[in-house]
Amino acid sequence: MLVPIDMLTLRPNTAKAWILLRELRAPFFTASLVPAAFGIALARWRTGAVDPVLAWLTLLGVLAVHAGANTANDYFDHRSGNDEVNTRYLRPFTGGSRLIQEGLLAPREVLALSLACFLAGGVAAAIIVWIVGWPVLIPAALGIFGGYAYTAPPLKLGYRGWGEPTIALAFGLLPVAGAYYVQTRALDAAVLLAALPLALLVTAILFVNRFPDYLADKLVDKRHWVVRLGPRAARLPYAILMTAWAPALVAGVFVQAIPPASLLALLALFPCAAAIGIVWRHCENEPRLAPASLLTAVSHLLAGLLMILALFL
Repeated sequence: MLVPIDMLTLRPNTAKAWILLRELRAPFFTASLVPAAFGIALARWRTGAVDPVLAWLTLLGVLAVHAGANTANDYFDHRSGNDEVNTRYLRPFTGGSRLIQEGLLAPREVLALSLACFLAGGVAAAIIVWIVGWPVLIPAALGIFGGYAYTAPPLKLGYRGWGEPTIALAFGLLPVAGAYYVQTRALDAAVLLAALPLALLVTAILFVNRFPDYLADKLVDKRHWVVRLGPRAARLPYAILMTAWAPALVAGVFVQAIPPASLLALLALFPCAAAIGIVWRHCENEPRLAPASLLTAVSHLLAGLLMILALFL
């Protein structure tokens, strides 16, 4: 059977494109897209209208910056030796994409991909700034800065105990506030209160994935709070993150920052409770922590989708 020459050349290119897509870690994009979508839905609930072009530009920009952060994390964790010494990672939740370690991508390719993603996010932000005005630069610049500086020297925020607040800001408050401002050209404290539940839950996603990486992170002096406190003591702040979002949600309803139907999101307390139980029992048993990582991500996704649904009800 004769195979056309173009098919022979297409296969390696297709394989490479698939590897690059794997490097982006797209299944985790919900951590940033859900808050951005919530900010857009919140603007619609308050004003009755949404600009679809600005909405899509916002989502694409947030997605690009998140992809840039994921790939920058892989590159700089490789440079620090963190991913190389991490032999107890939980795929796909911890330890990065492993594509550098598997020899499928060169470090320079991962760095180039990261910079390209950040550039794409910057272009989307520039278009929005041109349409909406310069204040949009603030959340856009902070988001790009946080995503890059999380693991990149000289700041290496994730190595110095600042990773948790950086994630709460860059993947919680900023996507909601930025998306809301793009639609309304206004911002107030009620919007930040409405964003707080998602900020706490996305920080919990980061926090729970620190437990299986504890030994490897300790070896390379990645001093996040699970390393600083130790796995057993770190169970308490994780449990607080997984429950404190609920009173924040109730407070948002009480001050009318979000509608009463938002209380539907409290259903996410069920996977939260299950995740806390697993971490409490198995905080030092890496293989047993995989369900907790999944349940934490599910809690964030479920709460976010129900909060968005409430705004349309």
